[in-house]
Amino acid sequence: MANVKPFRGLRPPKDIAEELACLPYDVMNSQEAAQMAEGKKKSLLRITRAEIECPEVEDIHSEKVYNRALENFRAFQEKGWLVQDDEPKYYIYAQTMNGRTQYGIVGGASCADYENGLIKKHELTRPEKEEDRMVLTRYLNANIEPVFFAYKAVPEIDAIVNEVISNNEPVYDFIAEDGFGHHFWVVNGVEKNKAIQQLFETKVPCTYVADGHHRTAAAARIGLEKTAQNPNHTGDEEYNFFMAVHFPDNQLQIIDYNRVVTDLNGLSEAGFLAELSKAFELENMGSETYKPARLHEFSLYLGGNWYKLTARKGTFNDDDPIGVLDVTILSNHVLGPILDITDLRTSKRIDFVGGIRGLGELKKRVDSGEMKAAFALFPVSMQQLIDIADSGNIMPPKTTWFEPKLRSGLVIHKLD
Repeated sequence: MANVKPFRGLRPPKDIAEELACLPYDVMNSQEAAQMAEGKKKSLLRITRAEIECPEVEDIHSEKVYNRALENFRAFQEKGWLVQDDEPKYYIYAQTMNGRTQYGIVGGASCADYENGLIKKHELTRPEKEEDRMVLTRYLNANIEPVFFAYKAVPEIDAIVNEVISNNEPVYDFIAEDGFGHHFWVVNGVEKNKAIQQLFETKVPCTYVADGHHRTAAAARIGLEKTAQNPNHTGDEEYNFFMAVHFPDNQLQIIDYNRVVTDLNGLSEAGFLAELSKAFELENMGSETYKPARLHEFSLYLGGNWYKLTARKGTFNDDDPIGVLDVTILSNHVLGPILDITDLRTSKRIDFVGGIRGLGELKKRVDSGEMKAAFALFPVSMQQLIDIADSGNIMPPKTTWFEPKLRSGLVIHKLD
């Protein structure tokens, strides 16, 4: 059963929470991070993306950048911008998007659960991103950003969450610049916190990584590293846990995660379309943006036109949790055999674009000449994610995208 424990959160005072909180590190590049942090000296981006304060450094993964992150992390605490709670507690973090709110419990997820398969993953990680977050965690000795977990809904946990939010004002409550609402409560009372822990231990057989595979893998590796370094290891130390927000599965919705490629592997546009026609029915939709309407339907943007691609029978297996996925169809019939992109984790010829940016972002990147073609996919369902994780299978990288993204900085977990 799931081991999720309360912890002594490191949090900002209420009056600066909105300025300090930021989007997670991996949804922006360095230039975008600098723009987001401009005029905000308390932004957590000065820790999570410390390269914005090191413009002379070419390698954003250099020792100088990590040292600047540590320097800023210490300064934030010294200035009172981050203050640690006196007692271990759970926290409730809610997000509102398009009038729909989802409520999650922030707690310490067990590194042992990850190693033993009780925290189930559904995607492969990219090595360089996993290594980066592991190094930053080692420097800071803290989980600076939460990961996004799901669990099969438990009515008794829902009841406690409803009681807390109904009878207490949120500690933080703001609408971010992207229009999404963020609401945060502290769970007070020893008995209430104990009840939550016991419910996870008795009612939640496993949890699922929804978003944050790299941070999860990095945190688990740090836990193993610290275990090996401590001759008096007991298993109760803070480094045995990492910060995660646990949302019930019935409140979550996955949106699309799309692909752009740099070239057509030597093919002309006409030649590429001819190759695609072997596995797909093609329809030229013209210059108006076209979004896939159902499973096994894709959009392609190429040469100023949008195309509807419908996978032909035999290109997918609806009885197989991996074979049914549109990312599998794309990999098996386009990326690999036509474009010779076989390792999505390391190839520099492909990039991934979260659906929250809209299909206009795909068009923009192709029209700019940066990319040659773009593929839009129909999103997988939450049940598909659970089925894949339960079966022990792994999706290709960047299959799922959850919104709203968790705001970093509302609470931090120290590893000592």
